[in-house]
Amino acid sequence: MESRSKITRSGFSEIYQREIGLSQSRSFAHRITGSEAIVEQIDLYGKLNAHDGCVNTVHFNSTGDFIVSGSDDTQVIFWDWAAKSKRLAYSSGHSDNIFQARIMPFTDDRTVITSAADGQVRLGQVRENGEVETKRLGKHQGSVHNLAIEPGSPHIFYSCGEDGFVQQFDLRSCSSAKLFACSSLKENKRPGIIRLNAIVIDPRNPTYFAVGGYDGYARVYDIRSYQQESSSSDSLVKAFCPPDLLGTDNIHITGLAYSNSSELLVSYNDELVYLFQKNMGLGSNPHSVSPENLKRLDRSQVYSGHRNSQTVKGVSFFGHSDEYVVSGSDCGHIFIWKKSGELVRLMVGDKHIVNCLVSHPFLPVLATSGIEKNVKIWVPMASDRSPLPENVKEVCIVNFLNRNLLHMPSLLFPYGRISLG
Repeated sequence: MESRSKITRSGFSEIYQREIGLSQSRSFAHRITGSEAIVEQIDLYGKLNAHDGCVNTVHFNSTGDFIVSGSDDTQVIFWDWAAKSKRLAYSSGHSDNIFQARIMPFTDDRTVITSAADGQVRLGQVRENGEVETKRLGKHQGSVHNLAIEPGSPHIFYSCGEDGFVQQFDLRSCSSAKLFACSSLKENKRPGIIRLNAIVIDPRNPTYFAVGGYDGYARVYDIRSYQQESSSSDSLVKAFCPPDLLGTDNIHITGLAYSNSSELLVSYNDELVYLFQKNMGLGSNPHSVSPENLKRLDRSQVYSGHRNSQTVKGVSFFGHSDEYVVSGSDCGHIFIWKKSGELVRLMVGDKHIVNCLVSHPFLPVLATSGIEKNVKIWVPMASDRSPLPENVKEVCIVNFLNRNLLHMPSLLFPYGRISLG
């Protein structure tokens, strides 16, 4: 009889073998999720349809069995993604678009936290009978786009809002505390408050977290500074910004992601995606860095071709060892780059805009959402490896032109100089 390892050559078959126990989990994860061949076999597995509005957030639970999504319809839905079926839906209690929904780890998938355009941070508690009780945990002035869960904690998480505040929540007491307001780093100006879009915790050093918002700096803080003293001061540890963007006023950060080795991925509105190593920081006072020292800094890796303008887009790593970077785009495509910056996949992910992309915690599975009213699941199921589409250059050029048309009369593109008149 033919050996089980040769049942089929498709990547999805190997995922199935893992699910039924025919593959050792650790070796499987190392082998399959970082394979370029597997990435090139990724295809649309299914659409999860039940929302009645744009889907602004999608996340796997800690074991990867379920997905939770939230939408403009203010509904939260649990999905069995492999079966393509809805398991549970409930009304969140928000009065405006949900921007984030997360399942707290080690809660038997019964504790959900959400945030929205109404400024609320809310709790959803799933009871044994399937009913869900919701309550407000805290409030920001303005939208709350992002939540960050303390790694491995069923109790502690953080929020950041357009009011510039970072808040800490403890579900044991259902309490919240304002840690600080994010201050502007502009030189020779009265410090203002920076509206925040993104917050992430370093999985390797979870006392550190990063925030990003309406300027060019990704800021890193140490939570211990706020545990040791009852202070709401902005105690910045270090900031990251590409030297070429220093002093640029018309950019801001929409998405952040940490790798498992503490690299920081930053997505800029109407700019590019940048990858910063730990040693690329500008310190706690970026304006004190001399031009000579700026020149000595290693250049961050750049990921280009997409466009991030119309919405607040996330960005993510993909692969067991974070071998790939993924982003959505205003053109409706999903971009997958090697960490080296080489574009390896370009897939149509939405009729309009792709906003959210999250990776399965163990398997080479991707969940995405955008302006359409569904969640899309992508798995390595194609029988053949998919090359980049024939129109890849056209897509990238159009995105480049749309991003820069209003700023320059003459543009230098990787394929040559483009004159605009």
